[in-house]
Amino acid sequence: MRFIAWLFCIVAASAAAQESYPSRPVKILVPYGPGGATDIVARIVAQRLTESMGQSFVVENRWGANGNIALEATAKAPADGYTLLVGNVSTNAINESIYASQLSIRPSRDLVGVSKLVEVPHIVVASAAFAANSIAELIALAKKEPGKINFASVGMGSYPHLDMERFMRAAGVELTHVPYKGGAGQAIPAMVAGEVQVAFFNMASLLPHIKSGRLKALAAVPAKRLPELPNVPTLAEQGFPGIGTNAWQGLFAPAATPKAVVDKLHASVAGVLTREKDDLGKKMLTVEVSHSPQEFTELVRRETQSWGEFLREAKIKID
Repeated sequence: MRFIAWLFCIVAASAAAQESYPSRPVKILVPYGPGGATDIVARIVAQRLTESMGQSFVVENRWGANGNIALEATAKAPADGYTLLVGNVSTNAINESIYASQLSIRPSRDLVGVSKLVEVPHIVVASAAFAANSIAELIALAKKEPGKINFASVGMGSYPHLDMERFMRAAGVELTHVPYKGGAGQAIPAMVAGEVQVAFFNMASLLPHIKSGRLKALAAVPAKRLPELPNVPTLAEQGFPGIGTNAWQGLFAPAATPKAVVDKLHASVAGVLTREKDDLGKKMLTVEVSHSPQEFTELVRRETQSWGEFLREAKIKID
């Protein structure tokens, strides 16, 4: 009888949590500065959740340590659904391995996935003044002057960094890495200014600059050419299949957050993003809502394992 009473209390408490949540403003942490895809997605989601759930969802850009500051802040926050994180493949699948000696948490253990939000196609992009207009020309220049060409990333160990590491290994070239702690919002202006020459970056951040002529695309990462850039060949067409990451953005909560709260957030996110699908598509953000929080959590764990294997094989780590 005591067990049944205890179980009844648990179920009742869970139902109450779901019914009353949220009863005060919710904070959504973004691990980068303003202007990049993660920030764009977080602000759209925050605005729509504010409208649909009757409480303010407020974005806070807490960048630094390649996303680890926001990761740890979320994992150590009270597990009540009032501190969330919009993270991506870098923060939530790569950092666990490459920053293992620096993190005081394990993202795959200490955070729970609420849902994948969007996927973002990537391209190899170059500054307008850069001499190369194709991957072959980039390789030829890099072989002529090893280390003279700079490539940008959103931080050591981020997927733009690791994608370029994969490319350099496959092409047999050496480029110089220039990481930007503030994310694409800092890296893209630096590329426009010519401080760095090339990078793997997402289309959501790049398309306006490409259309204006301030940047140029050298290759598309997806298997097929992008409708927005029909004259830009894919990396596979240019001899480098399987290189590059079409990144996802996802919503996370502390691992011990009540299931009822996580499920309510998932349902709300699914609703608002479904309605935003066409508008987000115009921003090069493809809505990809997970069927359930469990499905997304398992996806992140699989990708964490896969990236860990690559990093060990390539002997890339940051102490």
